[in-house]
Amino acid sequence: MSRSITLRSSGTKDMTQGGIYSQMTAFALPILLSQIFQQLYNTADSLIVGQYLGTDALAAVSSSGTLIFLLVSFFNGTAMGAGVVISRYFGAKNGENVSKAIHTNIAFGLCSGLILTVIGVIFTPTFLVWMKTDPDVLPEAIEYFRYYFLGAVALVMYNICRGIMNAVGDSRRPLYYLIFSSVLNIVLDILFVGVFRWGVWSAAVATVISQMASVVLCMVYLCKKGKIFSVELRKLRFHKDMFLEIIRYGLPSGVQNSVIAFANVIVQTQINSFGKYATAAYGTHAKIEGFAFLPMMSFNMATSTFISQNLGAGQHDRAKKGARFGVLAAVIMAELVGVVIYFTAPYLIGMFDSNPTVIELGVRQARTACLFYFLLAFSHAIAAVCRGAGKAFVPMFVMLSVWCGLRILYIQLVMTFVGDIGLIYWAYPITWAISSIIYFIYYHCSDWIHGFDKKEPKQAPQ
Repeated sequence: MSRSITLRSSGTKDMTQGGIYSQMTAFALPILLSQIFQQLYNTADSLIVGQYLGTDALAAVSSSGTLIFLLVSFFNGTAMGAGVVISRYFGAKNGENVSKAIHTNIAFGLCSGLILTVIGVIFTPTFLVWMKTDPDVLPEAIEYFRYYFLGAVALVMYNICRGIMNAVGDSRRPLYYLIFSSVLNIVLDILFVGVFRWGVWSAAVATVISQMASVVLCMVYLCKKGKIFSVELRKLRFHKDMFLEIIRYGLPSGVQNSVIAFANVIVQTQINSFGKYATAAYGTHAKIEGFAFLPMMSFNMATSTFISQNLGAGQHDRAKKGARFGVLAAVIMAELVGVVIYFTAPYLIGMFDSNPTVIELGVRQARTACLFYFLLAFSHAIAAVCRGAGKAFVPMFVMLSVWCGLRILYIQLVMTFVGDIGLIYWAYPITWAISSIIYFIYYHCSDWIHGFDKKEPKQAPQ
C-alpha cells in the first residue's frame, strides 16, 4: 500500500507551496556557497602542494584534473537523474517510492564507486600516457591518481547523498558538511605535506579522508529514524522498476557530462600545441570561469528540483512560472559576471601568472567568451528545465551534437586551414549560440511540461 508522507520533517522543503521566487532563491544560495567552497577546496589543495613540494608535484596533481572530471562526471550526472526521480515522488507525497528511489540510488552509488576505483587504479598509467603527461612528473602523477581513486566510493557517495538531500529541498546540510570537509582537507594537507613531507600521494590521502568524513556525516543524518528519507541499511537493494526509472532520467545526464568533458579534452589538446604559455593561459582562464559559472549552476539545480516537485504534485502552471524565473535569474547573473570579467580580466589573469604572454592570451580568451555568458546560461538553464521535467534525453542530444560533435569539427577545421588560437577561443560562443537557438525553439514549441505524464511507472498494489 502506498504510504503518504508528511512534509514537516526537519531540513526538507516542500516547494509545491509558497512564494516561487523566494523559495527558489533560498534553495539556490546554499548550493552556491557549497560550490564556492568546493572550488576553494580544490584551489587550496593545489596551492599547498605547489608551496611545499614544488612545481613537479603541482604539475602531477594538475595533470589528473581533466581525467578525474571525465571519469567522475558520468556517475555524478546519473546521480542528478536520480534526484529528479526522488523530487518527483516527494512532490507527489508518495513515501513508498521516495524510499525505494533513495535506497536504489545509494546501492547504485556504492557499486559505481567500486567500479570507478577499479578502473582508476588499474588504468591510471595508461590514461596519463594517453594524455601526454610530461615524463618528468608521470611517476608522481600515477602515485597521486591511484591514491585518489582508492577513495572513489566516498567521492561518488557524497554526491549521491547531496543529491538526495537536495531532492527533498534540503540544500543547507550539504553545505555544512562540505565546509567541515574542506577545513579538514586543508588541515590534513598542511599536516601530511607541509609537516610530515610525505609526498604528493599524501595530498590524495588527505582528500580521501575528508571526503569519507563528509559521507559519514551525510549517512548519519540520512539514517535517522522518522524522517521522510530515512535510510535503513537492510533495505539497500536495486528495486528493478525504480532502477530503470533512475537510469532513464539519469543516464542521459551522465552521458551529457562525459561528452562535454571529452570535448574539453580535445580543446585542451589543441591549445597545448601552441606551447606552454597558451596552456597556462587556458588553464588560468578555466579557473576564473569556474567561479563565474557558480551562480548560474546553483539556480539551475534549484530549477530542476522545483520543477520535479511541482510536476510530481501536478502543479503545471507553478512549474512553468518556476522555469521562467530560473532561466531569467541564470541568464541575468551570468551576464553580469561576464561584464565584470571583461573589465577585470587583466588583473584576474595576473593573479595567477604575471608573465605578459600568459596575461595577453588569457585576456584574449576571456574577452572572447565572457560577454556571451548569457548564451551559456540560457542553454544550461533550459537543460535544467528539461531534466526537471523528465526530458533528460533532450539536453543529452543537444550537447552531444553541438557542444561535442560540432565543437570538435569546428576546431579541426580551424586548425587545418587557419591555425589561429583566437579562432579556437570562438568555439565556445559559437556552439553556445547554436545550442541556445535549439533550446529556445524546443522550450516554446514542445510539450515539455507533460514529460512525466506520458509514461507513468507502475504503482504498487493498493
